[in-house]
Amino acid sequence: MTDTRVRFLDLRAQYAAVRTDIRRAVDAVFESQTFVLGPAVAAFEEALGRYLEAPHVIGVASGTDALYLALRACDIGPGDAVLTTPYSFAASATQIARTGARPYFGDIERDSFNLDVAGLRRWVAESCRCEGGRLRAPGGEVVRAIVPVHLFGRPCAITELAAFAADQGLDVVEDAAQAIGARVGGTGRYAGTLGRFGCFSFYPTKNLGGAGDGGCVVARSAADADRVRALARHGAEGGPYRHVALGIASRLDALQAAVLGVKLAHVDAWNAARRRQAERYDRLLDAALGSRASVAAPVRVPGHVFHQYVVRVPERDRVRAALAAAGIETQVYYPIPLHLQPCFAAFGHRPGDRPEAERAAAESLALPIYPELGDDAARAVVAALAAALGRRGA
Repeated sequence: MTDTRVRFLDLRAQYAAVRTDIRRAVDAVFESQTFVLGPAVAAFEEALGRYLEAPHVIGVASGTDALYLALRACDIGPGDAVLTTPYSFAASATQIARTGARPYFGDIERDSFNLDVAGLRRWVAESCRCEGGRLRAPGGEVVRAIVPVHLFGRPCAITELAAFAADQGLDVVEDAAQAIGARVGGTGRYAGTLGRFGCFSFYPTKNLGGAGDGGCVVARSAADADRVRALARHGAEGGPYRHVALGIASRLDALQAAVLGVKLAHVDAWNAARRRQAERYDRLLDAALGSRASVAAPVRVPGHVFHQYVVRVPERDRVRAALAAAGIETQVYYPIPLHLQPCFAAFGHRPGDRPEAERAAAESLALPIYPELGDDAARAVVAALAAALGRRGA
């Protein structure tokens, strides 16, 4: 095993470019001694709302909480069902279960890794029933919402999903945790702003990442925004000690807001750099592997912000080990699809139930990508990949 030559992600390089501004913003928070909510959080919420062209932004403690709060604001709970993808980070589904509702998993599109709308339509037509004007899942739960995910920074088919949801009378809660700044083709709007709610994560590794946990909910109506805000503040409404609902404590703290406020001004430039990194990988892979018979690279769509650059390779685990031996860090997103996770074992899913998600779990490999990734590093990644696949390197 050699010393790592190419890191999967180098946040230190990003920090070097914004260090002075971040320290100034953080110092201002310490001088104010206002660490929970306050002007720094309000300023960031307002700035992000302008950026996303969204009327209401509520800062919360994490992207995970954002999903839970949005679902709660839709009044989803026990006896309800929510449709979602089986191929995402666990929070996309665990927060459905956290409300007391049951997640039902569609399958994914092979090219995009995102929820397959046509397949979801077929599953609903074949497996659900309409009873008393309400759509019921196979287990008898009332189907209430869809949680689509804009995975790896690629917008999902949200316009088609929204149309399907409207036909069925369902709410849409977008999981845009990996897609800040991604434009949805044909709409001009940002991922996370087309559903009833949009949920974002500011985990440090995200395209817009803080210095710890953080997230936000985007709402289209003032009433929905007020509902999320109340639920995130212990269910308080009309005063700090009047609790109208069973809420939680989920607030974006002022230090995170200060950091994020500085970084927000750079997110478009960083996303543009990620696109250039992806284009370079495309060229290098073409040169090294020709027809790419053994590697499926990401299929490019307008608005893609490449939170990850994920390829499909045969014998993924062997290839990954060979890259590690060559000093190349990689990641696997995600090795176990959600329908086969132990926490959902009670739902009775078996291998083969969602074949595209399971195939992706076996083949996907995320290569290093971040705005500051150098040309030599990218060439080293592709050369090592080509060598691992038995081809001549770039």
